[in-house]
Amino acid sequence: MIPDTVIMWEWLAFAIRWLHVITAIAWIGSSFYFIALDLGLQKAPDLPAGAHGEEWQVHGGGFYHIRKYLVAPERMPEHLTWFKWESYSTWLSGAALLAVTYWAGANLFLIDPAKADLAVWQAVAISAGSLAVGWLIYDTLCKSPLGERPTALMLLLFVALVAMGWAYDQVFTGRAALLHLGAFTATIMTANVFLIIMPNQRIVVADLKAGRAPDPKYGKIAKLRSTHNNYLTLPVVFLMLSNHYPLAFASQWNWLIAALIFLMGVTIRHFFNTMHARKGYRWWTWAVTVMLFLGVMWLSSAGLTQDSYEESEARALTPVETRFAEAPGFEEVTQTVIGRCSMCHAREPVWDGIHHAPKGVILETPADVARAAREIYVQAGLTGAMPPANLTSMTLEERRAIIAWFRQVGAFGLAGM
Repeated sequence: MIPDTVIMWEWLAFAIRWLHVITAIAWIGSSFYFIALDLGLQKAPDLPAGAHGEEWQVHGGGFYHIRKYLVAPERMPEHLTWFKWESYSTWLSGAALLAVTYWAGANLFLIDPAKADLAVWQAVAISAGSLAVGWLIYDTLCKSPLGERPTALMLLLFVALVAMGWAYDQVFTGRAALLHLGAFTATIMTANVFLIIMPNQRIVVADLKAGRAPDPKYGKIAKLRSTHNNYLTLPVVFLMLSNHYPLAFASQWNWLIAALIFLMGVTIRHFFNTMHARKGYRWWTWAVTVMLFLGVMWLSSAGLTQDSYEESEARALTPVETRFAEAPGFEEVTQTVIGRCSMCHAREPVWDGIHHAPKGVILETPADVARAAREIYVQAGLTGAMPPANLTSMTLEERRAIIAWFRQVGAFGLAGM
């Protein structure tokens, strides 16, 4: 039996997400390692000409002796390892996941008609175009005189990221807004590697091969971009995880939550960077981090937004959602879902210990059910994932009815869901 389109699509998304996580671990791991290595370099009397510092490390039962040349060694080494594909593969897999989840599922995850009634192609164009425009603006700022004032540049970058978060929230769903802010930031980081750091390193290598003395400016430029990547890494990880937590993305203040997360990325990295540089432990950074996180928690509870019963029923369904609402069996499925799921998936959940609808999915009205057709099909029809542990005793017949209802419309509605 060949799996239906939805099953294959779900597994495709899972496989890409798995790849994205693996490559991100590799990129972040190597990035953090080299930042710590760079900050921990020590002077030694026997350093060769051009060497900036050295570090002795022990791992895996052996000792490693590492030296860094601030510009380049006197001659090209026979064996040279480049660190680039960790970054490239992370971005490429992330872009694929963005396309599979948010572009193909634009009507469900990307477009919010209450904010901007966009056609799918318009939403996708804004999504893709904003990533490219963001890099161009950032790169222009770095190449301006601000490049010689790293603190001022970092502050301006922070303002630009906050403004971009607000802008995304004006046109996309809250979930998509935070995810796109993460993609926007990650694009800057990977473009730094692909368009600045690696080309500069190739120039240095070419100079060495030609017997020329490399210009130190290329190392200085790469160092600035690498520092930005260092401080942006943790916020990007948060933003990529945020789509699983409605307390982060479903708040009307989600862009302010993102702003505080960017500041937390700075405070956390400052602690570790200072520690690795052997300049002591800046414990105050953790106090600031906790205060910022308390601010995040407060904003999330103060700004949760959702349709009322009346607004949900009054808001027009998309053509695909309408087909689900008109398909035979919809009334039966609606009764099942409301009876088995709405105690948790409600605007005001009544299940003990549940204060907000899981993942922001509301299932209290027929319109809610039509809008969440694909999720209901996957979570409660094809699998027994919902209700959790089948606590509300959804029967096998009810699950089969959900499957039959969804398949009447057909998985070809996938791109519109």
